[in-house]
Amino acid sequence: MQSVKYICTGILFLIVSIGHVFADPLAEAQQAYLQGDHVKADGLARPLAEKGDVLAQYNLGVMYANEKSKIHDYQEAAKWFRLAADQGDADAQVWLGEAYAGGRGVTWDYQEAVNWYLLAGEQGHIVAQIRLGLMYDQGQGVTQDYQKALKWYHLAAKQDQVDAQFRLGVMYDEGQGVSQDHQEAAKWFRLAADLGYVSAQFRLAVMYDQGKNITQDYQEALKYYHLAAEQGHTNAQASLGIMYGQGQGTLKNDVRAHMWLDLAASNGSGLAEHGRNLLAKKMSPSKVNEAKKLAEVCKKSNYKDCK
Repeated sequence: MQSVKYICTGILFLIVSIGHVFADPLAEAQQAYLQGDHVKADGLARPLAEKGDVLAQYNLGVMYANEKSKIHDYQEAAKWFRLAADQGDADAQVWLGEAYAGGRGVTWDYQEAVNWYLLAGEQGHIVAQIRLGLMYDQGQGVTQDYQKALKWYHLAAKQDQVDAQFRLGVMYDEGQGVSQDHQEAAKWFRLAADLGYVSAQFRLAVMYDQGKNITQDYQEALKYYHLAAEQGHTNAQASLGIMYGQGQGTLKNDVRAHMWLDLAASNGSGLAEHGRNLLAKKMSPSKVNEAKKLAEVCKKSNYKDCK
């Protein structure tokens, strides 16, 4: 659910008159909603919304869209969001785009979703921009058009939208809608990776590991494999096991190699399981036990304690 918008002067605008304090009805409605009195909130916001107050219309949409609300009704939400969207409210336009893309309160219609996303995207709404990028990328509701996807991804990526940064990395890496450029791909992967995007961390690590059209750098590969592995990425864990086993980017360490291969195996990697079993035959029983204990500590800590 999208957060409730507040008037720019603050939650409450107070007027003092003859010893009484009168609160702005919309602010009162917001307070009532947050306190769980959804019926009261509706009663306060509705008269304003019916008079054309765009914030009241949007807030009513939010109240009805919330599945946990006592007045939840997607069709009613769509009605109020549409009124706000018709007045140019970008958040309401995005909600309508989401509604048409998912069939919430309206008939499912990707083309209509694109129309609303376009209105919001042109106002700089980051969610609309990434949605448009994905829809042009995948051909949902529009003819697939990688160049238009790139346009919207670029706009969202400039606002530090990590999904857009990752998708730009993929498109430059694979030459989709643009000349293949691995350096540019690495740039976008790095931006997303440094913001914690696990798929970007793994893709960047693979690029450094393989040295495919960029300078091979095992230390950088190890760094980004670690970041992805600590988020539970199975293939990154297996790759770390291989790098420690071969001494790539770090000193050879069979215990750590076994630990990471064991973690990857426990997450379903048959290849890692096979590698771990082969490695165990070359290790002493005490070293194998040490590696297993480290893996247990690492997994129980949700990959936070994997030293």
